Amino acid sequence: MLKLSTRGRYGLRAMIELASAYGEGPVLMGDIAERQGFSRKYLHALLTSLKDAGLVRSILGARGGYVLAKAPAEILVRQVFEALEGDLAIVDCLIYPGRCDRDTNCVAQGVWRQVNDAISVVLEGVTLADLVYQTHQRQCGVGA
Repeated sequence: MLKLSTRGRYGLRAMIELASAYGEGPVLMGDIAERQGFSRKYLHALLTSLKDAGLVRSILGARGGYVLAKAPAEILVRQVFEALEGDLAIVDCLIYPGRCDRDTNCVAQGVWRQVNDAISVVLEGVTLADLVYQTHQRQCGVGA
């Protein structure tokens, strides 16, 4: 089964929290961890990766915390996953040609490429703003 790690899933949840608060000031790491149900230590590691990727900024001081580095509409879900998971290829041969000795005559490689391309299309077509909007719609009971 293809499966994203908790790193990607939890990181996206943290980013949705930050996107929901966009424009309202910094969000405390402890508040995100408490609302999302994961440890501050783990969240700190996620936020560090997201900061290194230029997706979040930390604000120091008494009213500090974390904010998105760009507007939610400018951050693709793909960017979040790449910052946390690295390359999103489902098999190594798609990003490292020649690594497999069957690379030149692998019948399945075409299928892997199609699956990988479909995943990329979805992740590139959704922004944090889209996810915040969907969250708001659910909370208001729209479309339920």
